[in-house]
Amino acid sequence: MPPLVIAVLCYFAGVSLLAVILTAADKRRAKKHLWRIPEATLLLVSALGGSVAMYLTMRAIRHKTRKAKFMVGIPVIAILQAALGCLVWLKRSGIV
Repeated sequence: MPPLVIAVLCYFAGVSLLAVILTAADKRRAKKHLWRIPEATLLLVSALGGSVAMYLTMRAIRHKTRKAKFMVGIPVIAILQAALGCLVWLKRSGIV
């Protein structure tokens, strides 16, 4: 596997792990009525590549599932990221 592919996969694995940790930590803090992780931070991590992991974690632990900003916004971010990834792949393949 080319080094660039390995680097990209490691990046997305790291961002996804961060998304899971932040989402679970925010849920834990919400239950304990402690200082919460800002929504902007959660959305930023999602936009940086952790959208799928964050969405799955939110569904699994039932966190922020009533907020349209997250239940609609994060899947939209994931779709845009997938489209961008496809476009980059097509350009690198010389198809587009």
